[in-house]
Amino acid sequence: MIKKIDVADLRVGMYVHDLNCGWLDHSFLRSRFQIKSESNIDRIRRLGVQELYIDTDRGDDLSEAPTEGEVVERLEQELVEVGEQEHVLPQPVSLAEERVQARRIHNEALQVINGLMRDARLGLPITLEQVRNTIGEMVGSIFRNQNALMALARIRHTDRYTFEHSVNVSVLMVSFARELNLEPGVIEEIGIGALLHDIGKTQVPDAILNKPGRLSDEEFAIMRSHAAHSRDILAAIPGFSPTALAVAAEHHERFDATGYPDGKGGESISLYGRMAAIVDVYDAITSDRVYHKGMEPHQALRKLLEWGRFHFDPQLVRQFIRCVGIYPVGSLVRLESNRLGVVLENGREGLMEPIVRVVMDARWRRFLPVEDVDLSRRVRGRPDQILGAEAPEQWGIDCEEVLRLPC
Repeated sequence: MIKKIDVADLRVGMYVHDLNCGWLDHSFLRSRFQIKSESNIDRIRRLGVQELYIDTDRGDDLSEAPTEGEVVERLEQELVEVGEQEHVLPQPVSLAEERVQARRIHNEALQVINGLMRDARLGLPITLEQVRNTIGEMVGSIFRNQNALMALARIRHTDRYTFEHSVNVSVLMVSFARELNLEPGVIEEIGIGALLHDIGKTQVPDAILNKPGRLSDEEFAIMRSHAAHSRDILAAIPGFSPTALAVAAEHHERFDATGYPDGKGGESISLYGRMAAIVDVYDAITSDRVYHKGMEPHQALRKLLEWGRFHFDPQLVRQFIRCVGIYPVGSLVRLESNRLGVVLENGREGLMEPIVRVVMDARWRRFLPVEDVDLSRRVRGRPDQILGAEAPEQWGIDCEEVLRLPC
């Protein structure tokens, strides 16, 4: 049985099933292992782990610890409670109309960050003119209809992770800042800092950056240095604002002061750094990497709620969830009518009623003619309420391909 325990209750003889720190490239050779010594426990604590999962069938038990199923049930209820606090921002332009502009802006952003990282690697000066133009267009697109860029952020290529991650974090941060009703000028600076937040990775050797496996302690330390490198590179650029710098410098700081590079905690981390910590982890854990499969978006939101007890600002986590939706764009969901569909847009009436692109009858495991269904406008005699998220691989559905289909 899988159970969740506090790290303070971890004992020699227990079997670690999940370290519960999905944003970390840690130096343990395996993700699952027996605790054989106190030094194992000390290493786990030094990672900043506060809670983790044990397998009681393979090691010692803690009788009073909740099961994984009980934890998931509680988190699902929390998500429902967040979803009931309805706050839907207007999308004045249709998704079909905005997709063309969004695709151009997304491609431009990829080209810009690719070029800037190349320049940084070569030690060339970095200028912000192109960045400002691209982020300005990104902000405009998100205010017209954020779902267009959100959908593109779900279409990933493993070999372009660093560039796509930078663009995705920028899209999500701009959307998040809009959700928080920040000033337009501040939103643009947040987008700039987000696009450049990982530029310090240009100072990390490719052999470490692209290693298809766990890092050693030494490699782990070098990888962590990228946050300080980002801060130093960007601080040297004339006109780089404190807001943009905070996004890049603090995106690995943690609310419980277990992060880096400065070990800040609580509100000593700027609002922008606390936002970036959430967004950076969300995009990272929903991305496929060489050495692990990304989580589905709904599962990732559960994890953010769980980790928000210690590592993230819990109120900001809930506001981020309201921004992306309980079932974010690209999620596969099962409807009450036993049809399966991919979430295309956030709900126009509420977070629990998105627009879903229906593709399969789950009862017969049969593909259906594609149909876009607005769950806020139910058809009499055909109930369509979301029952829950589904794993696409279990149904042979490629959510990215579904998102690419014309509206």
